[in-house]
Amino acid sequence: MNIVLSTLNAKYIHTSLSIRYLKAAVQEDYDVQLAEYTIKDPVINIATDLIQKQPDIIGFSCYIWNIEETIKVIEILKKVNPSLTIVLGGPEVSYDTPYWMERLTNVDYIIIGEGEHTFKQLLDELHNQKQMNRIGGLAYRLDSQVKINPPANKVNLKELPSPYRFEEDRESLSKRVVYIETSRGCPFSCQFCLSSIEVGVRYFDREKIKNDIRYLMKHGAKTIKFVDRTFNISRSYAMEMFQFLIDEHLPGTVFQFEITADIMRPEVIQFLNENAPKGLFRFEIGVQSTNDHTNELVKRKQNFEKLTRTVTMVRDGEKIDQHLDLIAGLPDEDYRSFKKTFNDVFALRPEELQLGFLKMLRGTGLRINAKEHGYVYMDHSPYEILKNNVLSFDDMIRIKQVEDVLEKYWNDHRMDATIKYLVTHVFETPFDFFQQFGAFWDQQGWSRIGHQLEDLFTRLHVFLKEQEVVHLDVILSLMKYDYLRNQKQKPRKQWWQDKNDKAAKRQIINQIVDHPIIYGANFEALQLSENDLYKHTIIEEMPFSMNDYLNDEIINLENSSSLIFYYPTQSKESTKIYYTK
Repeated sequence: MNIVLSTLNAKYIHTSLSIRYLKAAVQEDYDVQLAEYTIKDPVINIATDLIQKQPDIIGFSCYIWNIEETIKVIEILKKVNPSLTIVLGGPEVSYDTPYWMERLTNVDYIIIGEGEHTFKQLLDELHNQKQMNRIGGLAYRLDSQVKINPPANKVNLKELPSPYRFEEDRESLSKRVVYIETSRGCPFSCQFCLSSIEVGVRYFDREKIKNDIRYLMKHGAKTIKFVDRTFNISRSYAMEMFQFLIDEHLPGTVFQFEITADIMRPEVIQFLNENAPKGLFRFEIGVQSTNDHTNELVKRKQNFEKLTRTVTMVRDGEKIDQHLDLIAGLPDEDYRSFKKTFNDVFALRPEELQLGFLKMLRGTGLRINAKEHGYVYMDHSPYEILKNNVLSFDDMIRIKQVEDVLEKYWNDHRMDATIKYLVTHVFETPFDFFQQFGAFWDQQGWSRIGHQLEDLFTRLHVFLKEQEVVHLDVILSLMKYDYLRNQKQKPRKQWWQDKNDKAAKRQIINQIVDHPIIYGANFEALQLSENDLYKHTIIEEMPFSMNDYLNDEIINLENSSSLIFYYPTQSKESTKIYYTK
């Protein structure tokens, strides 16, 4: 049998852990090819490539982000080769399996839940007696009837072979995100999450995991993401793994974790702050909502005070970047409540704040009980809600406007100093700024056209002028400061008006060159001539003193000013900014 395991990833940099576990589980008896694509690849190209592999059996790993495209690929495959055996697995088809078997009449088998053992048994039966009734957790057709066998026993994770030792993967390890799991299951019961369905947490063999990580680092893996739903549920286990990664990491490797912040002990964070190299770890923390009543309705236990303590300690340690998640559309979280949730979490100043929208996943408690909260949602994946009994469709649109500019202006970190000033001193709350700017962005039609870096600055300036905000000169200066400190070279097109004429610029440069110590500039070390400085520099006057500027906060605006002298080094590897009194 010629067997192919395939999936459509969301992005090229992603890799599929599931199909690698399946290949590892059957490789002693069957030769399996892996074939990964993305949801942006043309469907006909995917189908053509698969057909050219001349498979007898193709298995697809299915998720909400790829199911519709996968179905289109299957339709083409079956038209070209009706005898081709199609097997589906993954979380998207493991629930409402009768629906999928009835809808997808060209699919032969669906594996329900964990597939390592079931897939092996399926291949054995296809190769031999074809008695499918003996396989637990399998949906199939018999005499035009859909049959669904009871679930199989849980896999013993400690016995699973490594999914990382395939020769064909070695060249791509440095270019893609590598996913690794050290456990399956979740101790919590959040009703919007599929992980809540499986009771209990099971662990893989620790030493095998460590050996896999050593192998991955040795062969160039740069980003390793742990997919455990709650990596730190066991403090002793988390500490052991943190210590191992600190001791044995190789330069350039980054590890990402999903952390439950309110159960993380202060001494663990203190340990990381004192021992972890900066940038080695990245935490993803699901806050979702700070509304206690909403959290109770979705059976989510969360102590926001302790969560705040954890996030604050990590932030102040300056060792670990944090990605915090919110979900709009949870039960009884209306527009006003979500605004409070947003402001509560933005006040923590995470490096990234992800604003997502509730998806009614098959098999989850919220989808099963959707009528209780008046949920209206998309019929097809990703099953995103359109409204509920406390959040109108118009409210959802407004929150999406917030998401749009939040991504561009905070998560991309183009102008941190500017945004911090705006949300602290100009607009009543952070949500108000992002909401008003998002609505303005939408009204101008900017959501329908692309943008370059300069556009982000000019469009914000247009919005602020329209709002007639106070201290616009200060804000514009902060925007210039943000722009200059984040660029590696002089802008080809300066997006603001240069107030310095040539004579004034020459005079300032002469003054700086004559008094380099005062200006904190070591031009002799840079081997720069006066003409070099004149040709390549930008000089801007700030209406506040940089001496009164601390941690992106202006302390004093009265009777003070400073110059920003900007020179990008010739190597373009760094930017020099000098502040004058």
